[in-house]
Amino acid sequence: MALVKWTLDPTHSEISFKAKHLMITTVTGYFKKFSLEVETEDENFNTASTIKFSADVNSIDTNNEQRDNHLKSADFFNSAENSQVIFNGKKYEGSGDEGKLYGDLTIAQTTNPVTLDVEFGGIVVDPYGQTKAGFTVDGKISRKAFGLTWNAVTEAGNVVVSDEVKIHAEIQLVKQA
Repeated sequence: MALVKWTLDPTHSEISFKAKHLMITTVTGYFKKFSLEVETEDENFNTASTIKFSADVNSIDTNNEQRDNHLKSADFFNSAENSQVIFNGKKYEGSGDEGKLYGDLTIAQTTNPVTLDVEFGGIVVDPYGQTKAGFTVDGKISRKAFGLTWNAVTEAGNVVVSDEVKIHAEIQLVKQA
């Protein structure tokens, strides 16, 4: 059986991340440019043989240019040397609408295994005859585990940025002919 190839529908997909600021509020950021390619043995996504994701670090948008530039700097992603965040899926385990995706995440030249929760939204044919599949993906990482260790402490002793970063993605894939 031939592999089924799927590519990202960027118009109907988004990647966001959240971190605590001063440990009292949450700041949300997005990657505006990213790609995803998936190959499966069937249309049910039970056996994905390839899952390749990348996000352009220079497309970070937190709705604050100064913060975006700081995130791109050597204090965090160092986008001059590390222009991409990369995820290579290794294994998917699940049944029905829920599962776990295991893979390797590379940020700033540091690679660590991660486990992501996946909710499968289903497959439909859109009004233009394209077969599309939808997913919600959630996970948490330690930014320090990827070498993103910058932090400051307030006079009261509070850290400025949390170590834990939450990842959330709404993904729509298009089946390739």
